[in-house]
Amino acid sequence: MVQQILLTSFATWKAHQMGNSSDQLLAELADSGLAESLAFLRYLPVNLPVARSLTVGKVQQLQPDLVVCCGMAESRWQLSVEAQATVGNSTLQPRINLAKLTAGLENTVISQDAGRFVCNSLYHAMLNYFQSVSLNQDCLFVHVPLLTLENRELICSDFRQLIERLLVIESPELG
Repeated sequence: MVQQILLTSFATWKAHQMGNSSDQLLAELADSGLAESLAFLRYLPVNLPVARSLTVGKVQQLQPDLVVCCGMAESRWQLSVEAQATVGNSTLQPRINLAKLTAGLENTVISQDAGRFVCNSLYHAMLNYFQSVSLNQDCLFVHVPLLTLENRELICSDFRQLIERLLVIESPELG
């Protein structure tokens, strides 16, 4: 079973942003009963080399079973679990069965487009890192919509269920 999950979030990157919904989601999760199985790396800078270096450093320090990177997607309405990351001609995918992971979650979709910004780049970098060092670890990326009064409870509930499901996946197969 997965013993520890490292969760990451980004800082804001635009002047109008009062906060990053992915970080707000992690803050709520940190106060839950799951906290003993979770480690957090919050407010990553929106700068790939720095974000990658900080994330790899934390992975090397903690040796978590799984890394779940989270980023804000202002234009989306549901949680989006990213099925792949593409940089140039290289497309990488996690080993986790995403259909099984997201089954029955009404406010979560599997996305085939992790974007063209730092989210996609960090996801690709972490998947590549785990594949290159032959670890039994894996990585997921989850895009979080803006949290509003109308969706906050629903999004938080789905995200908590995702994390609970990830904690019972058998490693190293990860689902």
